[in-house]
Amino acid sequence: MTNDKRKILITGGAGLIGSLLISNLGEKYEFSSLDLQEAEGVKSTVANIADFDAITPAFEGIDTVVHLAADRSPAGSWDSILKNNFIATYNVFEASKQAGVKRVIFASSNHAEGGFYLDEPWKHVNEGNFHLLEQDNYELVTEKHMIRPDSYYGVAKACGEALGSYYNDYHGLSSFHLRIGWVLETDDPTFSAYSLSLWLSHRDTAQLIDLCISAPESHRYDIFNATSDNTWKIFDITHAKEVLGYKPEDRAGSDFTPREYIRTT
Repeated sequence: MTNDKRKILITGGAGLIGSLLISNLGEKYEFSSLDLQEAEGVKSTVANIADFDAITPAFEGIDTVVHLAADRSPAGSWDSILKNNFIATYNVFEASKQAGVKRVIFASSNHAEGGFYLDEPWKHVNEGNFHLLEQDNYELVTEKHMIRPDSYYGVAKACGEALGSYYNDYHGLSSFHLRIGWVLETDDPTFSAYSLSLWLSHRDTAQLIDLCISAPESHRYDIFNATSDNTWKIFDITHAKEVLGYKPEDRAGSDFTPREYIRTT
């Protein structure tokens, strides 16, 4: 009996989003992981993605790569971002090309456009001054707005989007880029206005990546803002709804209790 499930490699498969995909979509796809530690329940390659020779075997026979692994901190140092985000992302695209992977799904970030938080009306959302806005009646940041990174981390995410365009045009490697808002370990965004606007729930995360994996091969390259359908938004998710058929299941409201957010992973 042959296994006809699509083979999906997750870089960072032992992390939060990787674990969500494995638990929610594991019956649909054959997942494997490339990470600094083994991912529970799937074939795992333990290696640093900044080491090209060490990671290339993980790409053999893979249909789609979901590239999540990175230094996740917007405050990351240049040395760390250079190694773990710039070089590592190049390695993922190059290894995918050499192995004949069909598509890379890249975890880009809202930080590729975080400079918009400095301006009205978006700074009002970011700061929780909802009373200064009329709900659903102010401009949202779309994928067609200019790149405005807010950190080296954001610059690296924008670079990943550019790498994807290059590899699609000149090497035939399709790629989708999700400008993820914020996926929280607790799945509870009610600790700040910022998190209410950027929240991407666990189940909406799995849905969006599933839609990117299963999109037609004729759809070669795209960028999507990726949040749940939150009440107070900065980023417009219309493009993902219209092109991918994204139907968010979750929506953050207006109420929050300011408190420290502590990472649990």
